[in-house]
Amino acid sequence: MNVTIYHNPRCGKSRQTLQLLEEHGIKPVIIEYLKLPPSAEELDSILQKLGIEPRELMRTKEAEYKALDLTNESLDRHALINTMIKHPILIERPIVVANGKAIIGRPPEAVLSIL
Repeated sequence: MNVTIYHNPRCGKSRQTLQLLEEHGIKPVIIEYLKLPPSAEELDSILQKLGIEPRELMRTKEAEYKALDLTNESLDRHALINTMIKHPILIERPIVVANGKAIIGRPPEAVLSIL
């Protein structure tokens, strides 16, 4: 089974999710998305697998969210995705992709539902 985790090693929930995967014998592909953000196509695919819109994947409490005026409702899907690529700190974490599905690991145990 191919499993990918979009991971931030400084995030407790992300570390817990990675540990949970490893405890279940899964060695995921680890993408430190702050260093290597997904492409627009990858992020769009992740959003489709999650079944959510870009704004729902954004960390609204990050300073960048307010500084970039991301509450502006006129911003379309394309603009929001591009903003997350340029400012990956805005992407909620961790995201686990497996079996053609994706889920946000909050709580970490949520990822078990797609394995």
